Amino acid sequence: MILSNNSRTSPKKEKFVLGLQYLFPIFEWAPSYTFDFLKSDFISGITIASLAIPQGISYAKLANLPPVLGLYSSFIPPLVYAMMGSSRDLAVGTVAVASLLTASMIGNEVDANQNPTLYLHLAFTATFFAGVFQASLGLLRLGFIVDFLSHATIIGFMAGAATVVIMQQLKGILGLDHFTHSTDLVSVMRSVFSQTHQWRWESAVLGFGFLFFLLTTRYFSKRKPKYFWVSAMAPLTSVILGSLLVYLTHAEKHGVQVIGYLKKGLNPMSFTDLVFVSPYLSTAIKTGIITGVIALAEGIAVGRSFAMFKNYHIDGNKEMIAFGTMNIVGSCTSCYLTTGPFSRSAVNYNAGCKTAVSNIVMALGVMVTLLFLTPLFHYTPLVVLSSIIVSAMLGLLDYEAAIHLWSIDKFDFMVCISAYAGVVFASVEIGLVIAVAISLLRLLLFVARPKTFILGNIPNSMIYRNVEQYPNTSSVPGVLILEIDAPIYFANSGYLRERIARWVDDEEVKLKSSGETSLQYVILDMGAVGNIDTSGIGMLEEVKKVMDRKGVKLVLANPGAEVMKKLDKAKFIENIGQQWIHLTVGEAVAACDFMLHTFPPDPLKEDSEAFNKV
Repeated sequence: MILSNNSRTSPKKEKFVLGLQYLFPIFEWAPSYTFDFLKSDFISGITIASLAIPQGISYAKLANLPPVLGLYSSFIPPLVYAMMGSSRDLAVGTVAVASLLTASMIGNEVDANQNPTLYLHLAFTATFFAGVFQASLGLLRLGFIVDFLSHATIIGFMAGAATVVIMQQLKGILGLDHFTHSTDLVSVMRSVFSQTHQWRWESAVLGFGFLFFLLTTRYFSKRKPKYFWVSAMAPLTSVILGSLLVYLTHAEKHGVQVIGYLKKGLNPMSFTDLVFVSPYLSTAIKTGIITGVIALAEGIAVGRSFAMFKNYHIDGNKEMIAFGTMNIVGSCTSCYLTTGPFSRSAVNYNAGCKTAVSNIVMALGVMVTLLFLTPLFHYTPLVVLSSIIVSAMLGLLDYEAAIHLWSIDKFDFMVCISAYAGVVFASVEIGLVIAVAISLLRLLLFVARPKTFILGNIPNSMIYRNVEQYPNTSSVPGVLILEIDAPIYFANSGYLRERIARWVDDEEVKLKSSGETSLQYVILDMGAVGNIDTSGIGMLEEVKKVMDRKGVKLVLANPGAEVMKKLDKAKFIENIGQQWIHLTVGEAVAACDFMLHTFPPDPLKEDSEAFNKV
């Protein structure tokens, strides 16, 4: 009896454990964690912490938020992701594009300088809604929505955002006090060159000097991959050297702006700071959804890339839940939007991380900084932070990928360039909308204008292929074979009806001019027609009526199960006749050829029909 009870409860326990492991993958891999793994993860964690600290401060400034928020956002979210994420290599933190979007979208409603408290609270609220949106996509398994951001869209958008971010850093490099809040190229250039009398050469020399140092270390690390740590340590080294230089020379008194006071201590709670009232609620929701989608697209793409290198799988929906949870928790603990940035994840991968424990080590490193080391950043020059951002953003200007798109698919290249131009010459939001709109337009064109091909017989076989792809194919006298290469829906049924009629008319003209046998059969290869709706069935009925008037027989080849079921319910099979539906094109051609030889067309009847048409 006891055994019987255990046998009944064990499946429930097993389901509970599997569910727990699904939501918290750490319970799946932690039992097999070894000391060797810890050594690798510790080295990786310390390495990415040295990158996360200066980057976090820099990106927070880019978002017009207090610099310490960049450290807060590199402490709590990585701990959450370490428990819930499925990637071993993703290093969580703030990113430049999301920071820029936050500054641009919230900045349009609230000025960060005039009302910093409301601006800060809206940033937390936008992060909260981004997390809710991301987690909802994962729980409802709607991750395909992120796929509407195609590869070409992401390349163009990221490059455009990187260009905008670089232009925005001219404020810090040139030491300007007043700068435009707009992100388009014209506004930024106007702001830069209208203040030439305020350019500070000290700041510019310092900025370009550290930028040269950062780019040199990156080039060296790329040429010598085993010295990856040189590039990873360069930003923190720049911060330390810049702070010492300012402190020893009192450069802050000569126009070099510094960070100033950084609050010491761990993340304060911010749940009560969230803004759920109008008129700012819509701004927070819109900012949260857009930044959330961009963060998901970047984080999942980066995670999948490194998972492919190490030959393991990550669950996209599980990642969305992890990202969403860490941003919800982050919004309640004084963090703004975080994801898995490529630069930090690449350093984590190259450092030899084994599991997500590297994120925990990084978070502990940031925690030590928050508790004890924040006063040391008082003299950090803003121009160094600008140099760090510019250095990171230059890596997103992937012109080789754009050239690759041009060589493969001109339409994808147009999507890429449109996204880039929209971001650079209008705004980040407009660039994103343009890119997504063009991608959706292409998708609609594929649906509304499906490909149709004439098929011919490959010599000495029963195989029929596209005559344009295989010029050596031969036609079958009196038979026109057409392939429809898409499902038939209301959006394309009219186009397909006209296209089939045009193919038939062209074939009749060609046969008449050559004096060959007149067209007797039209075979539709429906192997690629995965589905059909009532409009599509109506289209087939109209095509059959037209063919009947022409004295041509309509034949179907290889319709799928779903298509056959709907054709049967619509009584189209009864209408066309079961004998005119065949399993393959070869069988359909053989049946038509047999009928042509058994019942040859009557020339007198054809002449009479031609006379009647005239």
